[in-house]
Amino acid sequence: MRGETAGGRLVLEDGTVFEGRSFGAPVPSAGEVVFTTGMVGYPEALTDPSYRGQILSFTYPSLGNYGVPDYPRGAHRPDRATDRAGAADAPAQGPPDVLPGRPWESDRIHASGVVCASYSEEFSHHTARHSLGDWLRASGIAGLTGIDTRALTKRIRTRGSLLGRIEIDGRPAPGFVDPNRRNLVAEVSTPKVRRYGRGTPLVLLDCGRKNNQVRMLVDRGAEVRVVPWDHPLATRPRDYAGVVLSNGPGDPSLVVDAVRTVERLVRQRVPVLGICLGHQILALAAGARTFKMKFGHRAHNQPCVDTRTGRCYQTSQNHGFAVDGASLPRGWKPWFVNANDGTNEGLRHERAPIRSVQFHPEAAPGPAGTEWILDEFLAEARR
Repeated sequence: MRGETAGGRLVLEDGTVFEGRSFGAPVPSAGEVVFTTGMVGYPEALTDPSYRGQILSFTYPSLGNYGVPDYPRGAHRPDRATDRAGAADAPAQGPPDVLPGRPWESDRIHASGVVCASYSEEFSHHTARHSLGDWLRASGIAGLTGIDTRALTKRIRTRGSLLGRIEIDGRPAPGFVDPNRRNLVAEVSTPKVRRYGRGTPLVLLDCGRKNNQVRMLVDRGAEVRVVPWDHPLATRPRDYAGVVLSNGPGDPSLVVDAVRTVERLVRQRVPVLGICLGHQILALAAGARTFKMKFGHRAHNQPCVDTRTGRCYQTSQNHGFAVDGASLPRGWKPWFVNANDGTNEGLRHERAPIRSVQFHPEAAPGPAGTEWILDEFLAEARR
């Protein structure tokens, strides 16, 4: 690291303290402390809106060695955004909006803080223009290195997810803040309708989407209309072929407007694909229950078994809530099950083209292999 670094520490709500050094913005922060076991992909993870309000600990010991690229100029083009009401149902007009390329999953860092064992200020990658620390400092996000992340992870696995705060140089820090008590989806959803690509018209209900969902659908010949989480979709969906329910942060039971919209889509048997939080929203709309997990799934190697074929897929995941598979009502079947803990990882309607997965078929970062779920959904939407 360059120059002198400030001291810092991570304080958990149970009184546990982890001493470290600051490498991000010298500001205190607070949130829910969670861990991810991914070896790579910190730009994608930090720009994933699903981490809103969380202090993210990376279990892989080294962080920052490949730096961060520049955010592309001209992406999103806010002047092309259209009004909320009815815009998802109107014919496309003008050129589509522009998405940033990988690794950007949104236009900002959503995590409240970053924790790692060993940070490298020196970086080497052909796309890199900044260090991770520079990016955190420019974004006003705290970062701590020198933390015993193995002990921290064991603590979370034993006690469950804990609230925490990052203190820098003994400066006053905020009290413990539970982000799951507020509607995080409303904080990260697009404020306006946007359109990407040309082709089969789809609506993506933005509960905190990852950009790679839009990229992969556009690459498959879809026009994706990204709408706010509480958008009043048309009562009779004549102008779109299907709806994607995106991932997002927090407690799905707080996203009441989205659940009510999906209830209507289910009654109309509109083709629907839910992803991550979208899976939980679909489950609530179907009449099932969700619950807070002990410490969640945040990794690139979660094994999920297809209940129809018995095939196991390695998947990328990021969620702290889950669907109670035993609560699925008549007419619905479990689709995937987690091979580690048996939790529900997907559901399907027995007759209608409606389904969802807890993991990310558009994994970024993460393993390929489940993109066929997008292909299957698009094929049914085009019928």
